Amino acid sequence: MSEIYVITSGKGGVGKTTTTANLGVGLAMRGKKVVLVDTDTGLRNLDLLLGLENRIMYDLIDVTEKRVPYKKALVRHKKYDNLFLLPTSQVKDKMAVNPDQLIQLCDELRKEFDYILIDCPAGIEQGFKTAIAAADIALVVTMPEISAVRDADKIIGELGRADKENIKLIVNRIRPQMVENGDMLDMNDINDILSIDCIGQVPDDIKVVTSTNKGEPCITMEDSQAGQAYRNIVGRMCGENIPFMTFAKEGFWSRLKHVFGK
Repeated sequence: MSEIYVITSGKGGVGKTTTTANLGVGLAMRGKKVVLVDTDTGLRNLDLLLGLENRIMYDLIDVTEKRVPYKKALVRHKKYDNLFLLPTSQVKDKMAVNPDQLIQLCDELRKEFDYILIDCPAGIEQGFKTAIAAADIALVVTMPEISAVRDADKIIGELGRADKENIKLIVNRIRPQMVENGDMLDMNDINDILSIDCIGQVPDDIKVVTSTNKGEPCITMEDSQAGQAYRNIVGRMCGENIPFMTFAKEGFWSRLKHVFGK
């Protein structure tokens, strides 16, 4: 039975699309057949993170308006034959797709794919309501900052009002030294505010930036702490019991090496 995940957030810029790309690649690396559906109409970026921006011929709006079948709009990943992207339009707005259309599309995709990951627009407007409509499970991405956590709390409330009960949390861009100094919320603070199960804790990692610019998600990089955290999340999605990582704090000599490029 296939599973439909929506990856959402209240605040923009917390790493929602990066998370979608990494989880999709991670599931494909495990041999799962995966489709990533970009519903951030007008502001699509998922194609860039996967290095597929030059392969797009049709988009989600073409499919929902019945101009082409969904299989014609799918873009196969260059490295993983079992990973596909259904991009959205850059010129339409988020009202171009309604919840019933996305539910109908996902019912078709269920017949072919093991995992359907929906990249949701930030906020709680119509695009959010459309993106969550077909989801079995919601992954709420936030950062350890009070504004991001407050917005995540609002999103969790909206998911509850939409009768979405299976909600998991991913905390992104954790900086251990800032947490220790009291300059960033720790997991106990976040759990007290949000009170939902955490499926992932991802450290802030410069390799996320470099991998994103190359169109190669960091989950493929063995030397990336964030990549390992995403691999762990994928394992948990597949039912494995994986403990959370302990992040090493960056000491004086490590910072000095970064300064001098050694």
